[in-house]
Amino acid sequence: MAGRGRGTKEGEGAEASVSERSLFADSPYAEPLPLALPEPHPGVAPALPGHALPAQATAPGSIARLRRRLRRPSWPALRRSLAVAANTELDRGVAFLLVPVFLAAGVIIYFSLAGEPGFAQPIAIVVLATCCAVATRPRPRTHLFCMAAMLCALGVVAAKVETWRAGTQMLGSEIQTRLTGRVVSLEQMESGRIRLTLDVVSTAYPKLRYAPERVRLSARTVPADMTAGSLITGYARLLPPTGPVRPESYDFSFDSYFTGIGGSGFFLGNPKTIATQGPPPLTARLSSAIENARENIADHIRVKIGGAEGEIAAALIVGVRAGIPDEVNEAMRRTGIYHIISISGLHMALVAGTIMALLRGAFALFPDFSSRRPVKKYAAVAALVSIAAYLVISGIVVAAERSFIMLAVMLVAVLFDRAALTMRNLAISAIAVILVSPHEVVGPSFQMSFAATAALVGAYAGWADYRADKVRTPPAKRSFVGFLSRKFALAMGGLAMTSIIAGSATLLFAIWHFQRVSPLSLIANLAVMPIVSLIVMPFAVLSALAMPFGADGPFLYVMGKGLMAMIAISAWISERSPVDAVGLISIRSVLLVAVALVIATMATTWLRLAAVPFALAGLLTVPQVLTPDVLISEDAHLVAMPIGGGELALNRERSNEFTTDNWKRALRAETIIPPEIFEATDTRFDLDPLDLPPGSPFYCMGDLCIARHPSGAIVALAKDRKTARPACAFASLIVIDDATAYNPCRDPLVLVVTKKQLARDGSAAVFFDPQSAAAAPTIQFAVDKPYRPWHEQRRFSRDARGLPPYNQREKYKPKPAQ
Repeated sequence: MAGRGRGTKEGEGAEASVSERSLFADSPYAEPLPLALPEPHPGVAPALPGHALPAQATAPGSIARLRRRLRRPSWPALRRSLAVAANTELDRGVAFLLVPVFLAAGVIIYFSLAGEPGFAQPIAIVVLATCCAVATRPRPRTHLFCMAAMLCALGVVAAKVETWRAGTQMLGSEIQTRLTGRVVSLEQMESGRIRLTLDVVSTAYPKLRYAPERVRLSARTVPADMTAGSLITGYARLLPPTGPVRPESYDFSFDSYFTGIGGSGFFLGNPKTIATQGPPPLTARLSSAIENARENIADHIRVKIGGAEGEIAAALIVGVRAGIPDEVNEAMRRTGIYHIISISGLHMALVAGTIMALLRGAFALFPDFSSRRPVKKYAAVAALVSIAAYLVISGIVVAAERSFIMLAVMLVAVLFDRAALTMRNLAISAIAVILVSPHEVVGPSFQMSFAATAALVGAYAGWADYRADKVRTPPAKRSFVGFLSRKFALAMGGLAMTSIIAGSATLLFAIWHFQRVSPLSLIANLAVMPIVSLIVMPFAVLSALAMPFGADGPFLYVMGKGLMAMIAISAWISERSPVDAVGLISIRSVLLVAVALVIATMATTWLRLAAVPFALAGLLTVPQVLTPDVLISEDAHLVAMPIGGGELALNRERSNEFTTDNWKRALRAETIIPPEIFEATDTRFDLDPLDLPPGSPFYCMGDLCIARHPSGAIVALAKDRKTARPACAFASLIVIDDATAYNPCRDPLVLVVTKKQLARDGSAAVFFDPQSAAAAPTIQFAVDKPYRPWHEQRRFSRDARGLPPYNQREKYKPKPAQ
């Protein structure tokens, strides 16, 4: 890899290194010397090159003056050094590298706003900042400030345009209807059910006035002739997109809005195919053809390999991963190698590298042709076509799109004889992703992938600079075994450093989004990545090339054996991995570490030291977060409370597994304590709630459950207002699972949360005063008001309107299909 602005004299044992940034420098000098030459001692002639100074030049008085200058920092000298370093950074192109940073900042600002802005305000800011940037060109500092403001406003405009363009019609309330739709995709899930993505054609019994355009439903079985593009009908139960399972967690309605999914649910019976009425649009036919090809290839791979290995192979080749067993997924998550399953930059790079290696090897068989033609560019074009085909056949998911853009920029750079892997090319790909899909900026995939890539590019560029400044002698001759041992040690060392650098850069992002870390990820990656890089992915490419000719069997066999070894290694390490739940961290720490990462990876002078205070501040603010004392689901059915000792008390014996796992990691709990349920005639329940010891789990009888927090506060769950009224005398928190109920307590110190509030404002986190159990608790909801476009549907549910539930099946009886 090229260095970053430094070069070495050509000669024996040295190699030249030129940075791509120097090609864009505005100054003829890459890095001016900020220090002046020392003044010669009076009476002593200046030393000539290659000659030593006389003894008088190092007199004790000169040394004393030098020590005094080092002890007393000169602010004018520091300012001059700072100006020189800043000019050097600008000459090396750091201004362009900061373009995606300010664009992403504008996107984050948009999605953090309390209300939905109009188009006029951000566009006006863009125009005003652009005019200021043009007018302040003679003043570089003011010009840069105006450009930064313009880019931030442009990020806000890009996010606003994407929100307007998505415009997904979201289902407002749960309902049952006869649905007719066209199959977009179908996936075989690990549970045995079939997950269908449908474009809604019509609804009936009842007919929905605001039906979503696309839904995702599951079914027990489907007709054998059902494929992508088939028209099906069936009676289905539709559910609106859910919100975050707790405040500041992943928002499913946000993701559904930007992916076009307006509702989810399941078929009450088995759907049936019906005759199509006219040919579908061309885009639908093309999409169906690609989807059917993906499914056929996935079925072929499953048959050839079989088992969990076949499911993972199908995920790696065509992106179909719904059938991977849950225990395999969990083992890979605990060991930190789940990134192998998601088609991303690793897979794209391995596919491109395999294609380029095969073609370069083939061209080497024809030396006369290779010497006269740019065979490297031919291989780059073939690799670009290959990853484009890989993108299409893998389903064009967002992570694969981002990886394709990043790698395509690098391959195009090869075509124009530029360095392939530089921070500049990474910035170009980041700009493209931000402008195409701004909502990805606030997602974990974008943040972790670009953080890891930027850290790796910056670290290895710094290592290249270090090696470029060293004069290396030719290595001594070694035996063949010694040669292999050295190469193996270097490869494993490079892999270890890659894992450490990428893991460190993405650590806080992973904790913020998933509240988990992988303590043994370094060991797992060292053990698994050679198998994936040398066996799994190369043979996956070879099998894809041989599949049209029916000669893919041997390649899939070797790929399956590699995947079998990978699964065995991840399972073995997972069994020995400690608990990976780390709890919540402060968002301030994530932002500070992100700023530090930007400075450390983009700066090339001593200004990179400015990343140290931001990194330290980010690490110091990690624990500055208030852990909830009680978590309440948005449907008021599930309540969780940590009771100490790593135990989490729940009010239900059977709960939503995803929600429970998320709460366990957020609250750093290891064990679920189910409620103790008493019958109406059981006299053991006849006790005074104030006699419950702190840290008691839920005790339920009839429509009332009570528990006591370790702080002494009592939590009560009631079915309706009538049941909740007696709890006003002793409870600090009352949750009422009734949308028609209102606060039955007159005491302002009792916090009452109703189902109507939760339907409007989402899941909730409750905090008790640690100083006094008698103080009123505080509450934080997951959804703020006024609603943003991806939350507008919340106001239309029956619970949000305070209406009682009705029996949908009795009111609308399904009619047989015509």
